[in-house]
Amino acid sequence: MANEQIQVLNKLDVAKTQCYHFTAIIIAGMGFFTDAYDLFCVSLVTKLLGRIYYHVNGAENPGTLPPNVAGAVNGIAFVGTLFGQLYFGWLGDKLGRKKVYGLTLALMVLCSLCSGLSCGTGPKAVMTTLCFFRFWLGFGIGGDYPLSATIMSEYSNKKTRGAFIAAVFAMQGFGILAGGAFAMLVSTAFKSKFDAPAYMVDPLGSTVPEADYVWRIIVMFGAIPAAMTYYLRSKMPETARYTALVEKNIEKAAADMSKVLNTDIKAEPTIVVDPIQEKNQFGLLSKEFMSRHGLHLLGTTSTWFLLDVAFYSQNLFQKDIFSDVGWIPAAKTMNALEEVFRIARAQTLIALGSTVPGYWFTVAFIDRIGRFTIQLMGFFFMTLFMFTLAIPYDYWTLKENRNGFIVLYSLTFFFANFGPNATTFVVAAEIFPARFRSTCHGISSASGKLGAMVGAFGFLYLAQNQDPSKADAGYPAGIGVRNSLLLLGAINILGFCFTFLVPETKGKSLEEISGEEIDEIVDTTSHQSNNSGRLMSYP
Repeated sequence: MANEQIQVLNKLDVAKTQCYHFTAIIIAGMGFFTDAYDLFCVSLVTKLLGRIYYHVNGAENPGTLPPNVAGAVNGIAFVGTLFGQLYFGWLGDKLGRKKVYGLTLALMVLCSLCSGLSCGTGPKAVMTTLCFFRFWLGFGIGGDYPLSATIMSEYSNKKTRGAFIAAVFAMQGFGILAGGAFAMLVSTAFKSKFDAPAYMVDPLGSTVPEADYVWRIIVMFGAIPAAMTYYLRSKMPETARYTALVEKNIEKAAADMSKVLNTDIKAEPTIVVDPIQEKNQFGLLSKEFMSRHGLHLLGTTSTWFLLDVAFYSQNLFQKDIFSDVGWIPAAKTMNALEEVFRIARAQTLIALGSTVPGYWFTVAFIDRIGRFTIQLMGFFFMTLFMFTLAIPYDYWTLKENRNGFIVLYSLTFFFANFGPNATTFVVAAEIFPARFRSTCHGISSASGKLGAMVGAFGFLYLAQNQDPSKADAGYPAGIGVRNSLLLLGAINILGFCFTFLVPETKGKSLEEISGEEIDEIVDTTSHQSNNSGRLMSYP
Protein backbone atom coordinates (compact mmCIF):
# COMPACT_ATOMS: atom_id res chain seq x y z
CA MET A 1 0.00 0.00 0.00
CA ALA A 2 1.24 3.46 -0.74
CA ASN A 3 2.74 5.51 2.03
CA GLU A 4 0.28 8.25 1.27
CA GLN A 5 -3.45 7.60 1.00
CA ILE A 6 -5.55 9.17 -1.75
CA GLN A 7 -6.58 12.45 -0.13
CA VAL A 8 -10.33 12.00 -0.55
CA LEU A 9 -10.26 8.56 1.10
CA ASN A 10 -8.02 9.80 3.86
CA LYS A 11 -10.45 12.67 4.49
CA LEU A 12 -13.28 10.18 4.82
CA ASP A 13 -11.29 7.96 7.20
CA VAL A 14 -10.45 10.80 9.59
CA ALA A 15 -13.60 12.92 9.19
CA LYS A 16 -15.35 13.90 12.40
CA THR A 17 -18.94 12.77 12.85
CA GLN A 18 -21.03 15.22 10.88
CA CYS A 19 -24.60 15.82 9.78
CA TYR A 20 -24.11 13.85 6.57
CA HIS A 21 -23.31 10.71 8.60
CA PHE A 22 -26.66 10.89 10.38
CA THR A 23 -28.44 11.75 7.13
CA ALA A 24 -26.96 8.65 5.51
CA ILE A 25 -27.98 6.52 8.51
CA ILE A 26 -31.58 7.75 8.26
CA ILE A 27 -31.78 7.32 4.48
CA ALA A 28 -30.31 3.82 4.55
CA GLY A 29 -31.93 2.94 7.88
CA MET A 30 -35.47 3.66 6.73
CA GLY A 31 -34.97 0.98 4.11
CA PHE A 32 -34.15 -1.49 6.86
CA PHE A 33 -37.07 -0.26 8.94
CA THR A 34 -39.29 -1.18 6.00
CA ASP A 35 -37.40 -4.44 5.40
CA ALA A 36 -38.06 -5.67 8.92
CA TYR A 37 -41.65 -4.46 8.97
CA ASP A 38 -42.46 -6.19 5.69
CA LEU A 39 -40.66 -9.44 6.49
CA PHE A 40 -42.12 -9.92 9.95
CA CYS A 41 -45.60 -8.39 9.72
CA VAL A 42 -46.89 -11.45 7.89
CA SER A 43 -46.33 -13.59 11.01
CA LEU A 44 -48.86 -11.37 12.80
CA VAL A 45 -51.66 -12.13 10.36
CA THR A 46 -51.13 -15.78 9.33
CA LYS A 47 -53.59 -17.02 11.97
CA LEU A 48 -56.11 -14.43 10.81
CA LEU A 49 -55.68 -15.60 7.21
CA GLY A 50 -56.39 -19.14 8.36
CA ARG A 51 -59.59 -18.08 10.10
CA ILE A 52 -60.83 -16.07 7.12
CA TYR A 53 -60.00 -18.35 4.21
CA TYR A 54 -59.74 -21.86 5.71
CA HIS A 55 -62.67 -22.05 8.10
CA VAL A 56 -64.11 -25.55 8.46
CA ASN A 57 -67.72 -25.80 9.61
CA GLY A 58 -68.05 -27.86 12.78
CA ALA A 59 -64.32 -27.85 13.56
CA GLU A 60 -63.32 -27.62 17.22
CA ASN A 61 -60.64 -25.02 16.50
CA PRO A 62 -60.43 -22.05 14.10
CA GLY A 63 -59.21 -22.59 10.56
CA THR A 64 -55.46 -22.57 9.94
CA LEU A 65 -53.35 -22.26 6.81
CA PRO A 66 -52.47 -25.65 5.33
CA PRO A 67 -48.78 -26.54 5.77
CA ASN A 68 -47.81 -25.82 2.16
CA VAL A 69 -49.67 -22.49 2.15
CA ALA A 70 -48.25 -21.46 5.52
CA GLY A 71 -44.76 -22.30 4.33
CA ALA A 72 -45.22 -20.27 1.16
CA VAL A 73 -46.72 -17.23 2.92
CA ASN A 74 -44.04 -17.23 5.61
CA GLY A 75 -41.08 -18.06 3.41
CA ILE A 76 -41.67 -16.76 -0.12
CA ALA A 77 -40.34 -13.30 0.72
CA PHE A 78 -37.08 -14.91 1.84
CA VAL A 79 -36.74 -16.64 -1.52
CA GLY A 80 -37.13 -13.27 -3.23
CA THR A 81 -34.73 -11.67 -0.77
CA LEU A 82 -32.05 -14.26 -1.53
CA PHE A 83 -32.22 -13.62 -5.28
CA GLY A 84 -32.37 -9.85 -4.70
CA GLN A 85 -29.24 -9.94 -2.55
CA LEU A 86 -27.29 -11.78 -5.21
CA TYR A 87 -28.57 -9.72 -8.15
CA PHE A 88 -28.41 -6.24 -6.66
CA GLY A 89 -25.15 -7.05 -4.88
CA TRP A 90 -23.57 -7.83 -8.25
CA LEU A 91 -25.28 -4.84 -9.88
CA GLY A 92 -23.99 -2.51 -7.16
CA ASP A 93 -20.41 -3.38 -8.12
CA LYS A 94 -21.13 -3.39 -11.85
CA LEU A 95 -23.06 -0.10 -12.21
CA GLY A 96 -22.39 1.67 -8.92
CA ARG A 97 -24.19 1.82 -5.59
CA LYS A 98 -26.20 4.97 -6.31
CA LYS A 99 -27.59 3.92 -9.70
CA VAL A 100 -29.52 0.95 -8.33
CA TYR A 101 -30.18 2.17 -4.77
CA GLY A 102 -33.45 3.92 -5.57
CA LEU A 103 -34.69 0.98 -7.66
CA THR A 104 -34.76 -1.35 -4.66
CA LEU A 105 -36.83 1.13 -2.65
CA ALA A 106 -39.29 1.71 -5.50
CA LEU A 107 -39.79 -2.05 -5.80
CA MET A 108 -40.44 -2.31 -2.06
CA VAL A 109 -43.05 0.47 -2.14
CA LEU A 110 -44.90 -0.97 -5.13
CA CYS A 111 -44.96 -4.56 -3.87
CA SER A 112 -45.92 -3.59 -0.31
CA LEU A 113 -49.02 -1.91 -1.71
CA CYS A 114 -49.81 -4.76 -4.08
CA SER A 115 -49.44 -7.39 -1.32
CA GLY A 116 -52.75 -6.22 0.10
CA LEU A 117 -54.60 -6.65 -3.19
CA SER A 118 -56.25 -9.82 -4.47
CA CYS A 119 -57.08 -11.22 -7.90
CA GLY A 120 -60.29 -12.89 -6.73
CA THR A 121 -61.89 -13.71 -3.40
CA GLY A 122 -61.22 -17.43 -2.97
CA PRO A 123 -58.38 -18.82 -0.83
CA LYS A 124 -56.29 -19.92 -3.82
CA ALA A 125 -56.53 -16.56 -5.60
CA VAL A 126 -55.80 -14.53 -2.47
CA MET A 127 -52.82 -16.64 -1.37
CA THR A 128 -51.37 -16.77 -4.89
CA THR A 129 -51.56 -12.98 -5.22
CA LEU A 130 -50.07 -12.46 -1.76
CA CYS A 131 -47.18 -14.84 -2.44
CA PHE A 132 -46.48 -13.39 -5.89
CA PHE A 133 -46.08 -9.84 -4.63
CA ARG A 134 -44.25 -10.90 -1.47
CA PHE A 135 -41.67 -12.63 -3.65
CA TRP A 136 -40.96 -9.39 -5.52
CA LEU A 137 -41.14 -7.45 -2.27
CA GLY A 138 -38.42 -9.74 -0.97
CA PHE A 139 -36.44 -9.18 -4.17
CA GLY A 140 -36.38 -5.43 -3.47
CA ILE A 141 -35.61 -5.97 0.20
CA GLY A 142 -32.71 -8.22 -0.81
CA GLY A 143 -31.11 -5.42 -2.78
CA ASP A 144 -31.21 -3.16 0.25
CA TYR A 145 -28.86 -5.42 2.24
CA PRO A 146 -25.63 -5.18 0.18
CA LEU A 147 -26.28 -1.65 -1.08
CA SER A 148 -27.09 -0.03 2.28
CA ALA A 149 -24.25 -1.81 4.06
CA THR A 150 -21.72 -0.96 1.37
CA ILE A 151 -22.80 2.67 1.05
CA MET A 152 -22.65 3.23 4.80
CA SER A 153 -19.27 1.53 5.15
CA GLU A 154 -17.80 3.61 2.31
CA TYR A 155 -19.19 6.88 3.68
CA SER A 156 -18.00 6.31 7.24
CA ASN A 157 -14.79 7.21 9.03
CA LYS A 158 -12.71 4.36 10.37
CA LYS A 159 -13.17 5.31 14.03
CA THR A 160 -16.96 4.97 14.14
CA ARG A 161 -17.64 2.96 10.97
CA GLY A 162 -18.92 -0.06 12.89
CA ALA A 163 -21.43 2.00 14.85
CA PHE A 164 -22.73 3.74 11.72
CA ILE A 165 -23.26 0.48 9.80
CA ALA A 166 -24.79 -1.15 12.87
CA ALA A 167 -27.12 1.84 13.33
CA VAL A 168 -28.49 1.31 9.82
CA PHE A 169 -29.13 -2.34 10.63
CA ALA A 170 -30.56 -1.45 14.05
CA MET A 171 -33.49 0.22 12.32
CA GLN A 172 -34.75 -3.34 11.82
CA GLY A 173 -35.61 -3.37 15.50
CA PHE A 174 -37.83 -0.34 15.13
CA GLY A 175 -39.42 -1.96 12.06
CA ILE A 176 -40.33 -5.07 14.06
CA LEU A 177 -41.59 -2.87 16.89
CA ALA A 178 -43.65 -0.75 14.50
CA GLY A 179 -45.16 -3.87 12.94
CA GLY A 180 -46.43 -5.11 16.28
CA ALA A 181 -47.62 -1.68 17.42
CA PHE A 182 -49.45 -0.96 14.18
CA ALA A 183 -51.13 -4.38 14.19
CA MET A 184 -52.30 -3.71 17.75
CA LEU A 185 -53.67 -0.32 16.71
CA VAL A 186 -55.53 -1.65 13.67
CA SER A 187 -56.95 -4.71 15.43
CA THR A 188 -58.09 -2.61 18.41
CA ALA A 189 -59.77 -0.06 16.15
CA PHE A 190 -61.66 -2.73 14.22
CA LYS A 191 -62.50 -4.70 17.36
CA SER A 192 -64.03 -1.63 19.00
CA LYS A 193 -66.36 -1.15 16.05
CA PHE A 194 -66.91 -4.77 14.96
CA ASP A 195 -66.77 -6.81 18.16
CA ALA A 196 -67.50 -10.51 17.95
CA PRO A 197 -67.87 -13.53 20.28
CA ALA A 198 -65.14 -16.09 20.84
CA TYR A 199 -64.80 -18.98 18.41
CA MET A 200 -66.07 -21.50 20.97
CA VAL A 201 -69.27 -19.43 21.34
CA ASP A 202 -69.93 -18.70 17.65
CA PRO A 203 -67.39 -20.25 15.26
CA LEU A 204 -68.58 -18.43 12.17
CA GLY A 205 -69.44 -15.12 13.85
CA SER A 206 -66.06 -14.93 15.64
CA THR A 207 -64.47 -13.70 12.38
CA VAL A 208 -66.32 -10.62 11.19
CA PRO A 209 -66.22 -9.85 7.42
CA GLU A 210 -64.36 -6.59 8.12
CA ALA A 211 -61.41 -8.63 9.44
CA ASP A 212 -60.41 -9.10 5.80
CA TYR A 213 -59.40 -5.43 5.73
CA VAL A 214 -57.20 -5.79 8.81
CA TRP A 215 -54.50 -8.00 7.31
CA ARG A 216 -54.48 -5.97 4.09
CA ILE A 217 -53.95 -2.68 5.92
CA ILE A 218 -51.16 -4.19 8.01
CA VAL A 219 -49.16 -5.58 5.06
CA MET A 220 -49.67 -2.45 2.91
CA PHE A 221 -48.54 0.01 5.58
CA GLY A 222 -44.89 -0.88 4.96
CA ALA A 223 -44.94 1.18 1.76
CA ILE A 224 -45.26 4.48 3.62
CA PRO A 225 -41.86 4.78 5.38
CA ALA A 226 -40.08 3.53 2.26
CA ALA A 227 -41.79 6.10 0.04
CA MET A 228 -40.86 8.90 2.45
CA THR A 229 -37.12 8.43 1.82
CA TYR A 230 -37.15 7.74 -1.92
CA TYR A 231 -36.35 11.34 -2.90
CA LEU A 232 -33.45 11.56 -0.44
CA ARG A 233 -31.95 8.35 -1.80
CA SER A 234 -32.07 9.70 -5.33
CA LYS A 235 -29.99 12.72 -4.25
CA MET A 236 -27.18 10.79 -2.55
CA PRO A 237 -23.87 11.01 -4.44
CA GLU A 238 -21.96 7.91 -5.44
CA THR A 239 -19.52 6.80 -2.75
CA ALA A 240 -16.00 8.18 -3.11
CA ARG A 241 -14.49 4.74 -2.76
CA TYR A 242 -16.45 3.33 -5.68
CA THR A 243 -15.71 6.38 -7.83
CA ALA A 244 -12.01 6.41 -6.98
CA LEU A 245 -11.18 2.71 -6.65
CA VAL A 246 -13.55 1.13 -9.20
CA GLU A 247 -14.31 3.88 -11.74
CA LYS A 248 -10.77 5.33 -11.29
CA ASN A 249 -12.19 8.86 -11.33
CA ILE A 250 -10.44 10.55 -8.43
CA GLU A 251 -11.43 14.05 -9.52
CA LYS A 252 -15.14 13.24 -9.38
CA ALA A 253 -14.71 11.46 -6.03
CA ALA A 254 -13.01 14.56 -4.64
CA ALA A 255 -15.71 16.86 -5.99
CA ASP A 256 -18.54 14.71 -4.59
CA MET A 257 -16.99 14.41 -1.16
CA SER A 258 -16.11 18.11 -1.03
CA LYS A 259 -19.84 18.81 -1.11
CA VAL A 260 -20.62 16.14 1.46
CA LEU A 261 -17.86 17.10 3.90
CA ASN A 262 -18.23 20.85 3.30
CA THR A 263 -14.50 21.16 2.72
CA ASP A 264 -12.20 21.60 -0.23
CA ILE A 265 -10.65 18.34 -1.42
CA LYS A 266 -8.43 18.45 -4.48
CA ALA A 267 -7.48 15.51 -6.65
CA GLU A 268 -3.71 15.92 -6.66
CA PRO A 269 -1.70 15.10 -9.78
CA THR A 270 -0.06 11.71 -9.78
CA ILE A 271 3.34 10.42 -10.70
CA VAL A 272 3.19 7.39 -13.00
CA VAL A 273 5.96 4.88 -13.52
CA ASP A 274 6.28 1.33 -14.89
CA PRO A 275 2.96 -0.54 -15.21
CA ILE A 276 2.54 -3.40 -12.73
CA GLN A 277 -1.18 -3.26 -12.15
CA GLU A 278 -1.98 -6.73 -13.40
CA LYS A 279 -1.27 -8.53 -10.13
CA ASN A 280 -4.09 -6.71 -8.34
CA GLN A 281 -6.73 -7.15 -11.04
CA PHE A 282 -7.83 -10.65 -10.06
CA GLY A 283 -11.47 -11.62 -10.57
CA LEU A 284 -14.17 -12.63 -8.14
CA LEU A 285 -13.74 -16.25 -6.96
CA SER A 286 -10.47 -16.50 -8.90
CA LYS A 287 -7.53 -18.41 -7.43
CA GLU A 288 -5.98 -15.15 -6.23
CA PHE A 289 -9.27 -14.01 -4.69
CA MET A 290 -9.70 -17.32 -2.89
CA SER A 291 -6.16 -17.21 -1.52
CA ARG A 292 -6.72 -13.70 -0.16
CA HIS A 293 -10.40 -13.73 0.79
CA GLY A 294 -11.66 -17.30 0.46
CA LEU A 295 -11.65 -18.03 4.19
CA HIS A 296 -13.18 -14.62 4.88
CA LEU A 297 -16.06 -15.38 2.49
CA LEU A 298 -16.51 -18.81 4.07
CA GLY A 299 -16.59 -17.14 7.48
CA THR A 300 -19.19 -14.51 6.56
CA THR A 301 -21.45 -16.94 4.65
CA SER A 302 -21.35 -19.74 7.23
CA THR A 303 -21.90 -17.57 10.31
CA TRP A 304 -24.73 -15.64 8.64
CA PHE A 305 -26.39 -18.90 7.51
CA LEU A 306 -26.21 -20.49 10.95
CA LEU A 307 -27.35 -17.33 12.72
CA ASP A 308 -30.40 -16.88 10.50
CA VAL A 309 -31.55 -20.48 10.93
CA ALA A 310 -31.90 -19.77 14.64
CA PHE A 311 -32.94 -16.11 14.49
CA TYR A 312 -35.71 -16.33 11.90
CA SER A 313 -37.18 -19.58 13.16
CA GLN A 314 -37.67 -17.92 16.56
CA ASN A 315 -38.99 -14.65 15.18
CA LEU A 316 -41.45 -16.09 12.70
CA PHE A 317 -42.85 -18.69 15.04
CA GLN A 318 -42.69 -17.01 18.40
CA LYS A 319 -46.50 -16.91 18.40
CA ASP A 320 -46.52 -20.73 18.53
CA ILE A 321 -44.05 -20.76 21.41
CA PHE A 322 -46.09 -18.16 23.29
CA SER A 323 -49.18 -20.33 22.82
CA ASP A 324 -47.33 -23.38 24.14
CA VAL A 325 -46.33 -21.63 27.36
CA GLY A 326 -49.74 -20.03 27.77
CA TRP A 327 -48.79 -16.42 27.08
CA ILE A 328 -51.39 -16.36 24.30
CA PRO A 329 -54.70 -18.09 25.15
CA ALA A 330 -56.06 -20.98 23.11
CA ALA A 331 -57.34 -19.78 19.72
CA LYS A 332 -60.89 -21.03 20.33
CA THR A 333 -61.24 -18.79 23.39
CA MET A 334 -60.75 -15.63 21.29
CA ASN A 335 -62.30 -14.02 18.26
CA ALA A 336 -60.16 -13.31 15.17
CA LEU A 337 -59.31 -9.68 15.98
CA GLU A 338 -58.49 -10.47 19.60
CA GLU A 339 -56.02 -13.10 18.43
CA VAL A 340 -54.27 -10.60 16.14
CA PHE A 341 -53.99 -8.18 19.05
CA ARG A 342 -52.56 -10.81 21.41
CA ILE A 343 -49.95 -12.04 18.92
CA ALA A 344 -48.95 -8.46 18.05
CA ARG A 345 -48.69 -7.49 21.71
CA ALA A 346 -46.39 -10.43 22.43
CA GLN A 347 -44.12 -9.51 19.51
CA THR A 348 -44.10 -5.86 20.55
CA LEU A 349 -43.11 -6.67 24.12
CA ILE A 350 -40.29 -8.94 22.94
CA ALA A 351 -39.06 -6.26 20.51
CA LEU A 352 -39.26 -3.53 23.14
CA GLY A 353 -37.61 -5.54 25.89
CA SER A 354 -34.88 -7.37 24.00
CA THR A 355 -34.69 -6.95 20.22
CA VAL A 356 -34.37 -3.15 20.05
CA PRO A 357 -32.00 -2.82 23.05
CA GLY A 358 -29.80 -5.59 21.63
CA TYR A 359 -29.32 -3.73 18.33
CA TRP A 360 -28.40 -0.49 20.05
CA PHE A 361 -26.03 -2.16 22.51
CA THR A 362 -24.14 -3.27 19.41
CA VAL A 363 -24.11 0.31 18.11
CA ALA A 364 -22.74 1.54 21.44
CA PHE A 365 -20.00 -1.07 21.87
CA ILE A 366 -18.96 -2.35 18.44
CA ASP A 367 -16.14 0.18 18.01
CA ARG A 368 -15.01 -0.30 21.60
CA ILE A 369 -14.80 -4.05 22.06
CA GLY A 370 -14.83 -5.08 18.39
CA ARG A 371 -16.91 -7.14 16.01
CA PHE A 372 -15.19 -10.45 16.75
CA THR A 373 -15.77 -10.32 20.50
CA ILE A 374 -19.43 -9.30 20.17
CA GLN A 375 -20.11 -12.09 17.68
CA LEU A 376 -18.50 -14.76 19.84
CA MET A 377 -20.32 -13.48 22.91
CA GLY A 378 -23.66 -13.46 21.07
CA PHE A 379 -23.39 -17.04 19.82
CA PHE A 380 -22.26 -18.20 23.27
CA PHE A 381 -25.20 -16.69 25.15
CA MET A 382 -27.73 -17.72 22.49
CA THR A 383 -26.53 -21.29 22.95
CA LEU A 384 -26.63 -21.01 26.73
CA PHE A 385 -30.18 -19.62 26.89
CA MET A 386 -31.57 -22.04 24.31
CA PHE A 387 -30.22 -25.01 26.25
CA THR A 388 -31.51 -23.47 29.48
CA LEU A 389 -34.97 -23.28 27.92
CA ALA A 390 -34.86 -26.66 26.22
CA ILE A 391 -33.43 -29.06 28.79
CA PRO A 392 -36.06 -28.40 31.51
CA TYR A 393 -38.75 -27.45 28.95
CA ASP A 394 -41.58 -29.17 30.86
CA TYR A 395 -40.69 -27.05 33.90
CA TRP A 396 -41.11 -23.82 31.90
CA THR A 397 -44.53 -24.82 30.59
CA LEU A 398 -45.96 -24.86 34.11
CA LYS A 399 -48.16 -21.84 34.69
CA GLU A 400 -46.11 -20.47 37.57
CA ASN A 401 -42.89 -20.59 35.53
CA ARG A 402 -44.08 -19.09 32.27
CA ASN A 403 -42.80 -15.59 32.96
CA GLY A 404 -39.31 -17.01 33.51
CA PHE A 405 -39.52 -18.72 30.13
CA ILE A 406 -40.40 -15.42 28.45
CA VAL A 407 -37.46 -13.67 30.12
CA LEU A 408 -34.96 -16.29 28.95
CA TYR A 409 -36.53 -16.43 25.50
CA SER A 410 -36.20 -12.65 25.26
CA LEU A 411 -32.53 -12.85 26.23
CA THR A 412 -31.84 -15.07 23.23
CA PHE A 413 -33.13 -12.22 21.03
CA PHE A 414 -31.10 -9.68 22.97
CA PHE A 415 -27.85 -11.56 22.42
CA ALA A 416 -28.71 -12.34 18.81
CA ASN A 417 -28.89 -8.61 18.15
CA PHE A 418 -26.11 -7.67 20.56
CA GLY A 419 -24.18 -10.30 18.69
CA PRO A 420 -24.08 -12.05 15.31
CA ASN A 421 -27.28 -10.67 13.81
CA ALA A 422 -25.64 -7.24 13.72
CA THR A 423 -21.97 -8.15 13.31
CA THR A 424 -22.48 -10.42 10.31
CA PHE A 425 -24.07 -7.47 8.51
CA VAL A 426 -21.24 -5.11 9.49
CA VAL A 427 -18.18 -7.25 8.81
CA ALA A 428 -19.30 -8.41 5.36
CA ALA A 429 -19.33 -4.74 4.29
CA GLU A 430 -15.74 -4.15 5.45
CA ILE A 431 -13.40 -7.02 4.61
CA PHE A 432 -13.66 -7.28 0.80
CA PRO A 433 -12.14 -5.02 -1.91
CA ALA A 434 -14.27 -2.15 -3.22
CA ARG A 435 -14.87 -3.73 -6.62
CA PHE A 436 -16.26 -6.90 -4.96
CA ARG A 437 -17.66 -5.41 -1.75
CA SER A 438 -21.33 -5.25 -2.72
CA THR A 439 -21.24 -8.64 -4.46
CA CYS A 440 -19.58 -10.40 -1.53
CA HIS A 441 -21.98 -8.80 0.93
CA GLY A 442 -24.82 -10.01 -1.31
CA ILE A 443 -23.41 -13.55 -1.32
CA SER A 444 -22.98 -13.50 2.46
CA SER A 445 -26.45 -12.12 3.15
CA ALA A 446 -28.00 -14.54 0.62
CA SER A 447 -26.43 -17.36 2.59
CA GLY A 448 -28.17 -15.90 5.62
CA LYS A 449 -31.52 -15.88 3.84
CA LEU A 450 -30.97 -19.50 2.87
CA GLY A 451 -30.67 -20.13 6.60
CA ALA A 452 -33.83 -18.10 7.19
CA MET A 453 -35.68 -20.34 4.75
CA VAL A 454 -34.44 -23.42 6.56
CA GLY A 455 -35.71 -21.88 9.79
CA ALA A 456 -38.99 -20.65 8.33
CA PHE A 457 -39.94 -23.83 6.47
CA GLY A 458 -38.23 -26.35 8.74
CA PHE A 459 -39.55 -25.02 12.01
CA LEU A 460 -43.14 -25.26 10.71
CA TYR A 461 -42.74 -29.03 10.84
CA LEU A 462 -40.04 -29.56 13.44
CA ALA A 463 -41.85 -27.65 16.20
CA GLN A 464 -45.02 -29.73 15.85
CA ASN A 465 -45.96 -31.90 18.81
CA GLN A 466 -44.47 -35.40 18.81
CA ASP A 467 -47.97 -36.75 19.38
CA PRO A 468 -49.70 -36.76 15.95
CA SER A 469 -53.08 -36.11 17.58
CA LYS A 470 -51.76 -32.86 19.08
CA ALA A 471 -50.06 -31.52 15.94
CA ASP A 472 -51.71 -28.67 14.05
CA ALA A 473 -54.25 -29.62 11.43
CA GLY A 474 -52.56 -30.88 8.26
CA TYR A 475 -49.11 -31.24 9.83
CA PRO A 476 -47.30 -34.50 10.59
CA ALA A 477 -45.83 -35.05 14.02
CA GLY A 478 -42.59 -33.15 14.60
CA ILE A 479 -39.84 -33.25 17.18
CA GLY A 480 -41.53 -30.70 19.45
CA VAL A 481 -40.47 -27.25 20.65
CA ARG A 482 -38.04 -28.68 23.22
CA ASN A 483 -36.02 -30.69 20.71
CA SER A 484 -36.20 -27.83 18.22
CA LEU A 485 -34.58 -25.53 20.76
CA LEU A 486 -31.86 -28.12 21.43
CA LEU A 487 -31.17 -28.32 17.70
CA LEU A 488 -30.99 -24.52 17.40
CA GLY A 489 -28.56 -24.45 20.34
CA ALA A 490 -26.29 -26.89 18.50
CA ILE A 491 -26.47 -24.68 15.40
CA ASN A 492 -25.32 -21.71 17.48
CA ILE A 493 -22.29 -23.71 18.65
CA LEU A 494 -21.29 -24.14 15.00
CA GLY A 495 -21.73 -20.39 14.49
CA PHE A 496 -19.38 -19.77 17.42
CA CYS A 497 -16.73 -21.98 15.80
CA PHE A 498 -16.96 -20.48 12.30
CA THR A 499 -16.59 -16.97 13.76
CA PHE A 500 -12.85 -17.66 14.05
CA LEU A 501 -12.61 -17.37 10.25
CA VAL A 502 -13.67 -13.70 10.37
CA PRO A 503 -10.97 -11.07 11.11
CA GLU A 504 -11.34 -8.11 13.46
CA THR A 505 -11.81 -4.84 11.56
CA LYS A 506 -12.07 -2.30 14.36
CA GLY A 507 -10.17 0.94 13.81
CA LYS A 508 -8.77 0.06 10.37
CA SER A 509 -9.41 1.70 7.01
CA LEU A 510 -11.34 -0.33 4.44
CA GLU A 511 -8.29 -0.45 2.18
CA GLU A 512 -6.12 -1.75 5.02
CA ILE A 513 -8.68 -4.44 5.88
CA SER A 514 -9.29 -5.60 2.32
CA GLY A 515 -5.65 -5.47 1.26
CA GLU A 516 -6.30 -3.10 -1.64
CA GLU A 517 -3.14 -1.40 -2.80
CA ILE A 518 -3.93 2.24 -3.33
CA ASP A 519 -0.55 2.72 -4.98
CA GLU A 520 -1.89 0.79 -7.98
CA ILE A 521 -4.77 3.17 -8.70
CA VAL A 522 -4.50 5.47 -11.66
CA ASP A 523 -6.60 8.60 -11.77
CA THR A 524 -8.69 9.84 -14.68
CA THR A 525 -5.96 12.17 -15.95
CA SER A 526 -3.49 9.32 -16.24
CA HIS A 527 -5.98 7.11 -18.08
CA GLN A 528 -6.89 9.85 -20.51
CA SER A 529 -3.26 10.25 -21.46
CA ASN A 530 -3.02 6.45 -21.98
CA ASN A 531 -0.40 6.19 -19.25
CA SER A 532 -1.02 3.49 -16.68
CA GLY A 533 1.23 2.31 -13.92
CA ARG A 534 2.11 2.49 -10.29
CA LEU A 535 1.42 5.69 -8.36
CA MET A 536 4.42 6.41 -6.26
CA SER A 537 3.22 9.44 -4.35
CA TYR A 538 0.56 12.09 -3.91
CA PRO A 539 2.31 15.46 -3.53
